[in-house]
Amino acid sequence: MLQQILNPQSVAVIGASADTLKFGGRVIRYVVDHGFAGRIVPVNPSAREVCGIPAFASIGAAPGPIDVAVLAVPTPYIAPTLEECGAMGVKCAVVITADYAEVGDEGKARQDELVAIARRHGIRLIGPNCLGFINPHLNLALTSSVALAPKPMPKGDIGVVSQSGSVMASMISNARDVGAGVSVAASIGNQADLELCDFLDYFAADPRTRAIAVYAEGLRDAQRFIAAARRCREAGKPLVIAKSGASEAGSRLTQSHTASLAGTYPVFEAACRDEAICLVDDPERAVMAAHVLARFAPPAGDCVAVLSPSGGTVAVAADRVTRAGIRIADLTPATEARLRNYIPATRPLNPLEFGGLATSKSFEVNTEALGWLRADPNVAAVLLAAASAPQVDEKIKRWGEIALAGDKPVVLLLCPGSLVDKGRDELRRLGCPFTNRMDDAVGVLRAVLDYGERVRRVRREPERPPDAQPAARLLDRFAPGTLTEHEAKSLLAAVGLTVTREQQVTNAHEAGRAASALGFPVALKAVSRQISHKSDAGGVALDLHDEQAVRAAAVRIAAAVEARVPGAALEGLLVQEMAQGEIEAIVGSRWDAQFGAVAMVGLGGIYVELLHDVQLALAPVSPTQAMALLQALKGWPLLAGARGRGRLDVEALADALVRVSWLAHELGPRLLELDANPVLVRRSGEGVIAVDARATLA
Repeated sequence: MLQQILNPQSVAVIGASADTLKFGGRVIRYVVDHGFAGRIVPVNPSAREVCGIPAFASIGAAPGPIDVAVLAVPTPYIAPTLEECGAMGVKCAVVITADYAEVGDEGKARQDELVAIARRHGIRLIGPNCLGFINPHLNLALTSSVALAPKPMPKGDIGVVSQSGSVMASMISNARDVGAGVSVAASIGNQADLELCDFLDYFAADPRTRAIAVYAEGLRDAQRFIAAARRCREAGKPLVIAKSGASEAGSRLTQSHTASLAGTYPVFEAACRDEAICLVDDPERAVMAAHVLARFAPPAGDCVAVLSPSGGTVAVAADRVTRAGIRIADLTPATEARLRNYIPATRPLNPLEFGGLATSKSFEVNTEALGWLRADPNVAAVLLAAASAPQVDEKIKRWGEIALAGDKPVVLLLCPGSLVDKGRDELRRLGCPFTNRMDDAVGVLRAVLDYGERVRRVRREPERPPDAQPAARLLDRFAPGTLTEHEAKSLLAAVGLTVTREQQVTNAHEAGRAASALGFPVALKAVSRQISHKSDAGGVALDLHDEQAVRAAAVRIAAAVEARVPGAALEGLLVQEMAQGEIEAIVGSRWDAQFGAVAMVGLGGIYVELLHDVQLALAPVSPTQAMALLQALKGWPLLAGARGRGRLDVEALADALVRVSWLAHELGPRLLELDANPVLVRRSGEGVIAVDARATLA
């Protein structure tokens, strides 16, 4: 379907005009100026011709067939014009006009009307509230964006799709500036009909596209998005996404901009990691990263080489690389020996300053050191920062040739501004990626390395723990709403987690007897569905060593809850064994409206909200995934045995995460949230134990 739309033989511009200050005027001008060879049909009731092409008073008066019509007329005329397009058999309408779902309920009603008209006539819609699309391979610029005024269009192999028209324009302009080329670039606006996933499917199958750069604000169907991303990956086409909505302010703007549901950004990040999607923080960088990934294989490791002819430049680059969490590679003895033939013993070899050498050695080392470092098996990627130096343009050309001769990613940074414009022209001619700013170079390098790691760890379908009981049958015992700690722990125990031995009682006397039966010392907790943080409400007493202490604590807890949480119903008391562990963790799940069940693991216990040291993944997760999530925690060294402390039972913690993820996956939207917190992690081989838990059922 999109194959014919994005590669049309005939296009109509409804609202075509000789005035390029108007949307329709720019569209028809760009279609003509860029040399589209297909049939062009201008529609304007007041003109006999536009741009030297015979014009028609209405689309109904124009000869058919027409593959794509651009509608650049005021909002009141869009619906009747779309009806005319349907009567003419137009296959796709690109609605540039705004004032639809992005402006509220009235606009949403107008948009729904357009969709109904389109479906009645079998028309596909792009937009509304978009800037159209371009296909440089057809010399077709079917857009009103002023970014298409320069000629020629940047023709190449990066598929671009953006929910924002202006951002699409910036991505096209940036591609031109850094020598990247576009297979197709599309602005999809409100996604009333054709949406992001339709274009991802097109790019996955398009032989001209080698990598995909996306600006997204929201997803219409998260599960379809995941499936489309997998098809791109299976087709060997890296998918690079810049998504707004990471902040509260950004999320509000995207909803007002293109009527997008921004979704929960951390969950989106987790989905991207699980599905080997490269996530970057701005759309222009998405183009740069896609350009690098289109030219080179995904890196096989995470260590890099950094080099420059300038000592100051390489020092700054090394600092920035390290600050971005990128490791500098230890070179092999063979590489070191080769470099020492040229480099003084006083200089380090990685990061490498290769300038200021004797004239007889200078050009060879300046040009060939890139290849020597990239050939080192310990080096996964290279950052070369060009600086002002003699023969710099010739050197830049040679670096581009060396970069393109291999598979390992090379990020070229051209620092000297306009001084190296000739070198930039050479890299554009070669089709070699480059950047002009340190921020972009380091950001692209980080993105490329992340992509390589994600490809190596791509999500596989995990297997259900064989000893986990079907938890769904347990839900019949509970009413919808908040579960008590004891009820939530019964869910955890059903799937194989170790939980504390405990007994729920109704009064202080029963609490004392239960404590004696369990064995001292014990903990005593309030049981109330209205209290999320029992310790804050005075609802917890620890390390009680006899019945008298237990009964006294029961009285104190009842009084504290009544005073601190007025209206909270105290259903009883939970007498619980005192458990010991080395560190507190949290394991849990959430139901996300877009992506479904999401598993969570982190460190912190009662301080989890302060530390924010958590990792998310789409549920269910495999043991390998679970261990990778633990290793991504900032507190991983505490689990692994930092500062001479023994290694903790990380395997048991990973197993707990796997089991909770399966519980969340199988219960689906019935389990809105579940927290096992704290989970006490013991020494290696001693397991973990869930000390507290809470859950909410739909």
